[in-house]
Amino acid sequence: MGRHLLLRSLSLFALAAFLLNSCKHEPLVAPEDPFADDGGGGEQEPEPEDTCDENTIWFEQEVLNIFLTNCALSGCHGDIDPQDDELVFTSWAGITAGDTEEDIWEAINEDPDDNDHMPPLEDDNGNTLDQLSAEEIAIIGAWISQGANNTSCEGGCQLTNVTYSGTIAPIVQDRCLGSCHAGGNPAGGIMLSSWAGLNAVAIDGRLALAVQHLPGAVAMPQSGPMLSQCRIDQILAWIQNGAPNN
Repeated sequence: MGRHLLLRSLSLFALAAFLLNSCKHEPLVAPEDPFADDGGGGEQEPEPEDTCDENTIWFEQEVLNIFLTNCALSGCHGDIDPQDDELVFTSWAGITAGDTEEDIWEAINEDPDDNDHMPPLEDDNGNTLDQLSAEEIAIIGAWISQGANNTSCEGGCQLTNVTYSGTIAPIVQDRCLGSCHAGGNPAGGIMLSSWAGLNAVAIDGRLALAVQHLPGAVAMPQSGPMLSQCRIDQILAWIQNGAPNN
């Protein structure tokens, strides 16, 4: 009897070993990323690199906002009523069209009293315009000398501790304000220069649809490339957290 029990135990052990070795399951497939882009945005911003070379001038972080703040104004080189349809300085493509960057370098270094100096000293209404600082001119010059490339470096995509003040507001400043969603006549009547305005379109769902270029909203930004997937993910993470004023 003892011998039969021993043989039975050995048989069961062998069967279990066989089943464990032969029954291999495919790994579980993760659910589809809720932040995934549906591909409708066409050209897209470059994704941030993992490290930032301090000797490189990064277009997205150091150059673009200089143009948005000083040049991309209504009636000048912005999306609304530009002086020249080929000189719209709200994106890398517009700034570098043809030999534009060479002309820009000459214009920002002209004598301020020269008609070709940019920005001009006054607008068409006689209002004094802010001028580029020596530091801003140096940044543009270094960027041009490095090839005027469409570069971005944010130290990798951080989706933890996404805040309005530290993460979302700079994105909006770079790509949504300028001559679009700021000033006395914002596009579509949507003012995004404050948390309250952005929170409103975040809560009702329009912001998420717009930045992903999905049906149901106007694709945003309307000028320049679609936001990088990293920036989209950060905006969606902020919205899912309740779009707080943090």
